[in-house]
Amino acid sequence: MSPRATASGPLLSVKDLEVGFATEDGLLKAVDGVSFELARGEVLGIVGESGCGKSVTAQTVMGLTRSSNARISGSVEFNGADLIEASDDDLRKVRGESIAMIFQDPMTSLNPVYKVGKQIAEQILAHRDVSDKEARDRAIELLRDVGIPHPERRIDDYPYEYSGGMRQRAMVAMALSLEPEVLIADEPTTALDVTIQAQILTLIEQLNRDRDLAVVLITHDLGVVAEVADRVQVMYAGQVVERGTLDEIFYDPQHPYTWGLLGSLTRLDRPRPKRLPQIAGQPPSLLSPPGGCRFRPRCPHAFEQCAELPSLEGRLGKRSEHADRCWLQPKEKESRRSVDGRIGLGAPAA
Repeated sequence: MSPRATASGPLLSVKDLEVGFATEDGLLKAVDGVSFELARGEVLGIVGESGCGKSVTAQTVMGLTRSSNARISGSVEFNGADLIEASDDDLRKVRGESIAMIFQDPMTSLNPVYKVGKQIAEQILAHRDVSDKEARDRAIELLRDVGIPHPERRIDDYPYEYSGGMRQRAMVAMALSLEPEVLIADEPTTALDVTIQAQILTLIEQLNRDRDLAVVLITHDLGVVAEVADRVQVMYAGQVVERGTLDEIFYDPQHPYTWGLLGSLTRLDRPRPKRLPQIAGQPPSLLSPPGGCRFRPRCPHAFEQCAELPSLEGRLGKRSEHADRCWLQPKEKESRRSVDGRIGLGAPAA
């Protein structure tokens, strides 16, 4: 956790969040007992394969999963107010004003038949008592802040006239239009090339630093969070399987699933293999997940006790929040992890 993040305590607190959806085949439990806290000025990375519950967690925080077939329990507290129990009107006041969200595909998030500037100004007009000109001037300022060139002219362009990176920057501008305290970025770099990915991550890092903005960065790629996150939670099949600081996750990973994610990263400091390692098998169906450890059917280190569900707890004997959901003992993990030199990044920088 960054030093500035600890000063004021948690801004957002999620405890034992469970989200299920009633289907014809039964209850699909997309999120199963997820908990985390986010402090002002902190960046939390949530990592995992597609379908592990990352986005549903974020959407539930925003109140976007409320429906007749949704089954939601647990608590989501923002500045002490429970958003799960909040009325739709109260939630609308929080959404955008205090907590904003950007999505992975800005082309489907932006309305293609309205000019970009009009869409940003529309949100400002809906929440602020300002004139049309003041809203437009604010939209221009926001586009400038996120690095859109010639914002006085580009404000009147349609989304199709923006490149992919510019559309994502416009979505960031829209998210910041009401000066929220928390920004949730759901796969913000997925559809972008590597160069533009780096620019968007640099922008998020700059906003976090300059505005003391708390950020939840959701991604399937551990490499994306490497430069910006203070803490990381690794999710698998709806559950958190490991959590810790950035250094703990990258330099001392404890869960075999985290080992698999790290092992699949390309490394510039080691010989390039003919083929990147991959995690065998497929994630389980959340309609009928396996009993015990949910990673057990794919884990090369599974043994008899894995038929029981391990709790998420620290077993390292350290004064740290580093915790994992695995029955292997620390010495066993160290010996099995060291078999593959690609796992872990060595020692952290001093």
